[in-house]
Amino acid sequence: MSIEFILDNRTVTAEPGETILEVARKNGIEIPTLCRDERISKTTSCFVCVVKDLKTGKFIPSCSACPAPGQNIDSSSDEVKDMRRTALNLLLSEHAGDCEAPCTIACPAHANVEEYVRAGKNGNFMEALKIIKQRIPLPLSIGRVCPRFCEKQCRRNVYGQPVAINEFKRTAADICYDEYMEDLPVLSGKKAAIIGGGPAGLSAAYYLRLGGVAPVIFEAMPEAGGMLRYGIPEYRLPKAILDRELAHFEKMGVEFRFNSKIGENISLDELKKEYDAVILAVGCWSGSSIRCEGEELALSGIEFLRDVVQSGNSLANPGRVAVVGGGNSAMDCVRTAVRLGSTDVNCFYRRTEKEMPAEKLEIEEAKEEGVKFHFLAAPVKLEKRNGVLALTFRKMELGEPDASGRRKPVEVPGSDYTLEFDTVIAAIGQKTSAPAGVPTDRHGDIPQLTGEKLYAAGDCVSGAATVVEGVASGRAAANLVLKDLLGIPLPVEHSIYVSRGNWQSLSKEDLVFLRDDVSDSPREELKYISLEERKNSFKEVNFTMTPEQLAKEGARCIECSCTDKHDCALRKHGECYHCDPEAFPGAKQKPSYDIRHPKIIQDRSKCIKCGVCVKTCKEVVNLTLLSPKLRGFATYVGTAFDQGFPAGCSDCGKCIEACPTGALDWRIKK
Repeated sequence: MSIEFILDNRTVTAEPGETILEVARKNGIEIPTLCRDERISKTTSCFVCVVKDLKTGKFIPSCSACPAPGQNIDSSSDEVKDMRRTALNLLLSEHAGDCEAPCTIACPAHANVEEYVRAGKNGNFMEALKIIKQRIPLPLSIGRVCPRFCEKQCRRNVYGQPVAINEFKRTAADICYDEYMEDLPVLSGKKAAIIGGGPAGLSAAYYLRLGGVAPVIFEAMPEAGGMLRYGIPEYRLPKAILDRELAHFEKMGVEFRFNSKIGENISLDELKKEYDAVILAVGCWSGSSIRCEGEELALSGIEFLRDVVQSGNSLANPGRVAVVGGGNSAMDCVRTAVRLGSTDVNCFYRRTEKEMPAEKLEIEEAKEEGVKFHFLAAPVKLEKRNGVLALTFRKMELGEPDASGRRKPVEVPGSDYTLEFDTVIAAIGQKTSAPAGVPTDRHGDIPQLTGEKLYAAGDCVSGAATVVEGVASGRAAANLVLKDLLGIPLPVEHSIYVSRGNWQSLSKEDLVFLRDDVSDSPREELKYISLEERKNSFKEVNFTMTPEQLAKEGARCIECSCTDKHDCALRKHGECYHCDPEAFPGAKQKPSYDIRHPKIIQDRSKCIKCGVCVKTCKEVVNLTLLSPKLRGFATYVGTAFDQGFPAGCSDCGKCIEACPTGALDWRIKK
């Protein structure tokens, strides 16, 4: 006889033996569960499927509780959801693993780093390029100028040097770029104007075209590229490479209109009338102040670099050069000065070398080329004396850390000294010069959404940033436009990233389980042109790695993301319930792995002790290979006498199918 009861304020019926969970699903009510599998007997271990009996006030697991006549069950109130969230947070609190590879998380564009490295390692560079271009539409350029956020977080830093990730991007693009073409949808009839043809504007145009909106780029300069063309020197990014990259945008149907400057020969109001959306991607083209008396006598770094490009790399020898700053732009300035013929190039930075934000590779290459570095020196006065520039510095010492986390430079009284130069360049950063009538924040930057039909992207939103951060911002702006114009939902981003911890806190033994064939070979070395050529020409300083080099380099990759990252039920439910893996701090299980089987990996750090694998093996496969070991917090699932999985398990895989977290999985990643 059917049983009537109330479920979420409506009367429903259950057949004898049906659980509340089964009745809910039958009535279109979604209740999460991790331990319930229809093929096995009830486990009731995760408590994620909890509901509330309103008559008794008790919370009960819906996967095992059968309804009673007249019972009143609440499965969707905030109180019930909060209880489920607590259960999920408790499970996440002792769950250890890397949901995603740290390199992918570190990439501002969230490129699928591990996947394109794997494709490149196997020699499939077209597949690698396809993966890269999902998030990085300028791989030829970024493969040369990226600051390698990914490599800074590579797990191989635990022992030795990181994988040369950026070189996979550069090689894949160099080999396959000209023959690659995206599948382009039919245009929707909507069109967008993009103000600025730099990395953010190009990225916005790329993703708009992929979404079916026709993009038109309005560029103030005679050629597109923005900072890629006018801010990054030829020796790092040859303009022929950039032109090759930009030609692809024209093949896609992106339209360029050059020498078009907003406020001069184009009007923002007119563009808003003519186009369905307008994206401001005007960049940061004004140099930041060095805050010293007489600073107007100095060139700004971006002005200097732009003048060099526009002169065809043939500006006059700048003589004795002082560059003030410690970032990548400062390195570009000092190394450019060397190539223009200066034999006395100096870089002054107010902290020590350890705190310099420039890439270490850039600093080392500058030193090799003869640049002299002066640390703990801040400019206080610049004046012209007898036809030369006299720059007075004050010695500094490091105090307490400031908001950036670096120790703050503190003046040393009475320590001033003066040096003479022919050229002084201020390269401490850039700032936005917003078009008239556009709202800005207190820093002078433009909000990403600035009003009806108006969007913004890139450095003018964030302040001066890297090229890869610019393309990420351009994609975000394009997605907003596609949502507003075509109703395309914004991409769903993962919010749960369980991590094994910072690589500084890990040991080699914590990682080698992931693959037992990881190469211990040293990192492949980049090959350079001769030092003499570097100092006396603007030739590209290094060569693209060969496929043979990358096959060796790819063998060094640990492939440390979770094998089950696309299907993990714990992650799925955790994101649905807005969980936080750090909600309950405390000890996690110590790493414990079984990789003796050639095809199966058991990562006990990810096990939530739901027992599904044990029952699946016993009740579905009719074997008793798995059972719980020990008791309490130390409980784990293992094989009898710790003999490991027998060879025949590779023909079954039922426990792997049932595991909700990837604690049991196939070793080979797809």
